Amino acid sequence: MSDPNAYFSIKNWNEDDRPREKLLLKGKTALSDAELIAILIASGSRNESAVALSQRILASVANNLNELAKLSVKDLMQFKGIGEAKAISITAALELGKRRRAEVALERKKITASKSVFELMQPIIGDLPHEEFWIVYLNNSNKVLQTLQLSKGGITGTLVDVRLVFKNALQLGSVAVVLVHNHPSGTLKPSQADLSLTKKLKIAGESLDIKVLDHLIITEKSYFSFADENLL
Repeated sequence: MSDPNAYFSIKNWNEDDRPREKLLLKGKTALSDAELIAILIASGSRNESAVALSQRILASVANNLNELAKLSVKDLMQFKGIGEAKAISITAALELGKRRRAEVALERKKITASKSVFELMQPIIGDLPHEEFWIVYLNNSNKVLQTLQLSKGGITGTLVDVRLVFKNALQLGSVAVVLVHNHPSGTLKPSQADLSLTKKLKIAGESLDIKVLDHLIITEKSYFSFADENLL
């Protein structure tokens, strides 16, 4: 008995509808987001092509790839036609895209303003469901030496080891740092704990001649800068 899903696999589509062939003939930029996802999942279901299934998945997140990246493997498996393997393929591809964006940002970054820090760190922590605290280590030209996660916590907050912050700075030869953490709640208002920690790190840095240039609170679309608001 023939496979009822065979007709809907890419190899049996009309040539104009085959994302793989379209990519080879016209280049990757010619494909829509749905067609690229269709290549990842390879086939749809008995009653739906891979492209149609991909379009349906994208429609559920208003065709926003950043929102799609927030869906878990379990979330993706709720769509008929998406099993565990296909869900993992989509998740892995989106994570690679996220990491590539972060690496490109790191390669070119010289921190000149708070916006530079936001552009560097938003792809990394901007849309996380939990809070993370990171340090951006800078040299004497304000170029990024390293970005390092100091802590990862629940949505209520994180714990930061002040000694580790400056141990890493000394090992890297960093002369300045920028503190960064995200607020999954979306609020940009610093908490009392945020203010206290910033002050504590600034004082500790002064004794080692390492400047705390700024502290950013990052959300998905915006940020709050302690330096810009004269809170340092």
